[in-house]
Amino acid sequence: MKDVIICIGREYGSGGRFIGKLLAERLNIPCYDKELIIQASKKGDMNQTIIESNDEIPNSMMYSVFQGGLPINQQVFLAQFDAIREIANNGSCVIVGRCADYVLEDRDNVVSIFITAPIEERIKRATEFYKFESTKALKAIKKVDKKRKDYYNFYTNRKWGEASNYDLTLNSRIGVEKCVDVIVKYIESL
Repeated sequence: MKDVIICIGREYGSGGRFIGKLLAERLNIPCYDKELIIQASKKGDMNQTIIESNDEIPNSMMYSVFQGGLPINQQVFLAQFDAIREIANNGSCVIVGRCADYVLEDRDNVVSIFITAPIEERIKRATEFYKFESTKALKAIKKVDKKRKDYYNFYTNRKWGEASNYDLTLNSRIGVEKCVDVIVKYIESL
């Protein structure tokens, strides 16, 4: 297999992170999700806690805390931007979230994927895997999705979740394993 960078955007509770990790295992390549925070903290000489608390937060006055010339959330984006590009230079991998499809749009070996799911399945996943009470799961899903949407739309000038922005858009109601099967077949067809 030639080098391929697989970027996965996802709705909260859709299983995108699980799909990314299983896909990376199946292809025997690294997967980066929260690990990007560590890379970005090294790259941007920023405290890991600061990056974690400002991870995937849109740049707006509502969220902005200034340190130096730029808001911290913008500094975090730029540190993650640099970390994503450096990681991509090292060969094949899966990157979950953080506008990686946009950051790497100038490369021809990038496959961008968006994972969605029916709200009922997302609520079920949020209660099973993230231990939310069912009454609070929907609220958490809406809050995280809004944050991701605002972040992606701000930094990319694209519309988060719009199918035309991705190579593949998959509904995980077919199951995590089957989503991985589809992605592998797609990559093999390139």
